[in-house]
Amino acid sequence: MTKADLVEVAFEKVGCSKKDLAEVVDQVFETIKGALEHGDKVKISGFGNFTVRHKKARRGRNPQTGDEIIIGERRVMTFKPSQILKDYVNK
Repeated sequence: MTKADLVEVAFEKVGCSKKDLAEVVDQVFETIKGALEHGDKVKISGFGNFTVRHKKARRGRNPQTGDEIIIGERRVMTFKPSQILKDYVNK
């Protein structure tokens, strides 16, 4: 499902203009991205939690050459679905 698909579904259910709905969808995503960028946790009730974790630098291997390399520290985003979403998907 794409962002355009989300706008289309919202258009069918709500009936506002597609342009306005596209702006709402974009703003929701921008708000979520901004919160995650600042390290905040995003909790959407009934859907799940988005969090950013800090991973330390570690040693790894180049799979093509077998040479050892250092993988730098970085931040990674994680998503943990809510139990409601898990139950809905598995029903």
